[in-house]
Amino acid sequence: MSAPAPNVVLLGGPMPLADQCTRYVDDTESTLKLLVGNAYEHFQPTGEFTEHQGQHLRVFQWIRRTYVAE
Repeated sequence: MSAPAPNVVLLGGPMPLADQCTRYVDDTESTLKLLVGNAYEHFQPTGEFTEHQGQHLRVFQWIRRTYVAE
């Protein structure tokens, strides 16, 4: 079974990922909380869309980082 096609693009943030990252998310209306190392990067959906490699993607903008509690 193949992975679903990306439906969002993540922009911004001090992440150790590319400046622009595409991925699939189940809920494109809610804030995305992505575990990266020992922190969560939070991305908020915007009203913007973009075309990337022939796909229509919703733009999510980085809003903050929180750290994993020990």
